[in-house]
Amino acid sequence: MALKGKFANFAAMKVKAALQSMRLRTLPLSTAGVLLGILLAVADWKVDPWTAVLIVLTTICLQILSNLSNELGDVLRGTDTAERQGPQYGLNGGGLTIAQMKLLIGTFVGLCVVFGTAMTWRAFGTLLDLTPILVLMLGAAAIAAAMKYTLGPNPYGYRAKGDIYVFIFFGLVSVLGAYFVCTNGLGLHWKLLLPGAAVGFFSVGVLNVNNIRDMKTDAATRTTVALKLGGQRARIYQTVLIALGWACLIAYCLLCWPSWWHWMWVVTLPLYIKHLQMVWTRTDRALDPALPLLVLSTFLLCLLLGVGFCVYLI
Repeated sequence: MALKGKFANFAAMKVKAALQSMRLRTLPLSTAGVLLGILLAVADWKVDPWTAVLIVLTTICLQILSNLSNELGDVLRGTDTAERQGPQYGLNGGGLTIAQMKLLIGTFVGLCVVFGTAMTWRAFGTLLDLTPILVLMLGAAAIAAAMKYTLGPNPYGYRAKGDIYVFIFFGLVSVLGAYFVCTNGLGLHWKLLLPGAAVGFFSVGVLNVNNIRDMKTDAATRTTVALKLGGQRARIYQTVLIALGWACLIAYCLLCWPSWWHWMWVVTLPLYIKHLQMVWTRTDRALDPALPLLVLSTFLLCLLLGVGFCVYLI
């Protein structure tokens, strides 16, 4: 019985460490864009619920894969040390071994493939036509991008290229991709670039705050946009990102004017103001709460924007 209890405690510790490394607090950000894309599709088309569910599951697995790969890459390169300003996770906190982390990464690669393939088949009814093949290729690119942020011989996250990846995959691909799949490849229009870009700017903002917080420890091992700009200009960059996101959404709603319901998302403005106040008045570990605030603000904004377009039709 004692041996059984020890095994249960060991398993519980490993599960806790794995959940820490998955960084579940980041999931609202990754799902915000696809949620918006799905809701905008619902406002325009009859959307299959199972397709929407599979889009969300695929997105969640991609985000967790990115988080796990990011942690492994940082640990292997010595970026995550005891002086790290952010929270400790499973691997850098000693709860997981490198072999266990690699097993977790492999598991989520498999889940991304399974859910992504099921999503494509459900949406298009086949995997052999040109459109579903292109969707699968984009999914493969997303998996590779998620892993190569800090892993591999030349990770782009260490060369100040992370902002570009986040803008494309968390913004444009997230919103437009979800809309495209939900509408079976039909109905995609150029105006959707505006909400896609907005979510991209807010997502880059999350990365930028993370990099501002970690400037002291990152300087020895990597290059980020925040390090290139310096603390003051990185904060100006953060303010510009938030302003651009809001400008894109204002432009989108003006182009789709027919209802005041489309402006429900404006109630999140105080949250973004609070976020910027924290960015400009805090440093190092004290800046960490600005991250979940921006993540949850963006999720709420996307939810209200999407629901506003759906409510108009009722």
